[in-house]
Amino acid sequence: MGDESAQGVFYRCQLICPFIAPTAMTPDALPTHVYPVIWQDDHVLLIDQNKLPREYTVVSISRCDDMLTAMQSRIVRGGPALGMAAAYGLYLGARDIATDDRDAFLERLEAIAAQLKAARPDKANLLWCLDRMIKEAHAFVGNVEAMKANLLCTAQAIQREDWDICQAIGQHGLAALPTSPTKLTVYTHCNHGALATSGYGTSLGIVRTAWQADRLDKVIAGETRPWLQGSRLTAWECVQEGIPVVVVTDSMAAYCMQQGMVHAVLVGADRIAANGDTVNKIGTYPLALAAKAQGVPFFVAAPLSTVDFGLTDGSTVAIAQGSVDDVCKLGDTISCPPGAAAYHPLADVTPADLITAIITEHGAIAPADLHTLANQH
Repeated sequence: MGDESAQGVFYRCQLICPFIAPTAMTPDALPTHVYPVIWQDDHVLLIDQNKLPREYTVVSISRCDDMLTAMQSRIVRGGPALGMAAAYGLYLGARDIATDDRDAFLERLEAIAAQLKAARPDKANLLWCLDRMIKEAHAFVGNVEAMKANLLCTAQAIQREDWDICQAIGQHGLAALPTSPTKLTVYTHCNHGALATSGYGTSLGIVRTAWQADRLDKVIAGETRPWLQGSRLTAWECVQEGIPVVVVTDSMAAYCMQQGMVHAVLVGADRIAANGDTVNKIGTYPLALAAKAQGVPFFVAAPLSTVDFGLTDGSTVAIAQGSVDDVCKLGDTISCPPGAAAYHPLADVTPADLITAIITEHGAIAPADLHTLANQH
């Protein structure tokens, strides 16, 4: 890969057939073939999402350090997919711990988990997955080698469960969508699809389910500046499955709603507070404002593990800042004059009162009632 040295990347990169998928996750009724994270033999395969849509490349990861690089450089992205990648990364790190002493092993394992958490601390699913892996390790009865094998089993279980969770979100989301018109046009932001999960998606999982149920006319995908996850990734996923998709710039969203072109807005979430305030990709909040003004239902789709019941509301959430170069460039094209400053918050907080419903694997629920699911967490 030509840019390996510049990125400090030390993994192998290869092209493989895009239809590779875990057999346990390919029921005939669900023909999607986009699987961003796959455990194969003794290593992990990741779709390099930075190269889509111009090139389909799969990266092979055999070391925890390389998984860290892949997470930090956004080769893999999206909360659930990052959580699965981190879980496998923790196993890869555990595999290299050279000790038979249980306490020493657990101490080193927790240090590796802390490194993985620090790669993307804004992703609640990632933190939840790693906490589960560590909890399983502490609870496991057996020697260190057996403990390592159990960590791999736990990572694989997390991946299987995510598949089931996303399908459930799809079904609950379908039931929550407006009943009229018969075929809907939905607006999406960023990418919360197969590429961001085990292969089905949260908000795009609802899109897939609606398409299979003949309830979908088309998707309007907001491009999602500055990394263009909407135009690069969401549109790519839709094209793979023959789902009609129209790409618009982010600034066109309110106009599309005002013209009656949008029947529902579907977004995902990085983190959800106990009161329903939702942290998500920058640009989500203005979408919710426009939807409220135009009477368009606004849905957040996410696994329940995204909800932080210890976070009262979104007012104290620290928003990470991205590189100003991402704002001042479009690919290789410089879009700002020298000397101009740039501002790049990576996420925003959508207040709960702008959200019609939060759709989890347990159903569609009003933000005000989210606390009733705390014992399911």
